[in-house]
Amino acid sequence: MSHKIQTLGEFIIENQDSFKYSSGELSRLINSIRLAAKVVNHEVNKAGLVDVIGAYGETNIQGEDQQKLDVYANDKFIQTLTKRNIVCGIASEEEDSFISINSQDENHQNKYVVLIDPLDGSSNIDVNVSVGTIFSIYRRITPVGTPVQLADFLQKGSEQVAAGYVVYGTSTMLVYTTGAGVNGFTLNPAIGTFYLSHPNMQFPEDGTIYSVNEGNYFDFPEGIKKYIKYCQEEEGERPYTSRYIGSLVSDFHRNMIKGGIYLYPKGSRNPSGKLRLLYECNPIAYIAEQANGKSSDGYTRTLDVAPTELHQRVPFICGSKNMVAKVEAFMQKFGE
Repeated sequence: MSHKIQTLGEFIIENQDSFKYSSGELSRLINSIRLAAKVVNHEVNKAGLVDVIGAYGETNIQGEDQQKLDVYANDKFIQTLTKRNIVCGIASEEEDSFISINSQDENHQNKYVVLIDPLDGSSNIDVNVSVGTIFSIYRRITPVGTPVQLADFLQKGSEQVAAGYVVYGTSTMLVYTTGAGVNGFTLNPAIGTFYLSHPNMQFPEDGTIYSVNEGNYFDFPEGIKKYIKYCQEEEGERPYTSRYIGSLVSDFHRNMIKGGIYLYPKGSRNPSGKLRLLYECNPIAYIAEQANGKSSDGYTRTLDVAPTELHQRVPFICGSKNMVAKVEAFMQKFGE
């Protein structure tokens, strides 16, 4: 008997009732992200053939040089989410402030805000290395029908109602959760449809991969240095394997499938950490916990951090439960 392969659209409809805010809006929102991801994927796959790689010539609010594809992806996601009249606000890594979306309907009841990193790891585009999109979704906390406020975006990660990412690699995958497990969908480029390929994704509780930019070793806290040495020592089942791509989405995706840990701690050059809490760390941490993983800054659960600003940076340690717990033990013992 043949097994019917389920599309992302079919999966969304079938599982809509399991979402506690089952009004259909979130389903339409995920569908909008799916559409924008397909458009961005098409452009990413043309890199090197048309003029879409290289620097755009401007810097973003982070002080980072924008790549042409950064700007393209940012525009496409904002356009798609805005025109389909689903969300009331968007915050992006590429924008100085949040965007308030005023529906043409004066009595609009849009309840969701989206925070997004449109093209994570875009500096890798020029060398044909995997990049991705990360998104986080919250229900607004200010009154429906009024313009969104900063408070709608500055919510703890534990308040997320959905989060996900798209990885543009050897195949393009959309992975997301609405708080009831993590599922991955692979794009069939011939017909432009995402199919369920990785149901109920789970982190192995232990892993052998550690992902960290060891070029910053001497800048790391003492606890992190000790943990890296622990991973390198030859004893029993060790040494562990070092794998670092430099695209958060790609490193996280591999580690979730194979078992591993991703580390981007603070350092003297980045005293608050490097990664952004609201549209990088929180959505990835939410996915990790839904997939039996763990995430923290070395001391505090990522999803418990109370945001104070839109582009806030934090140290980030995320992956297989036992590996993250081991890092936390090293941090407790050896500290900064």
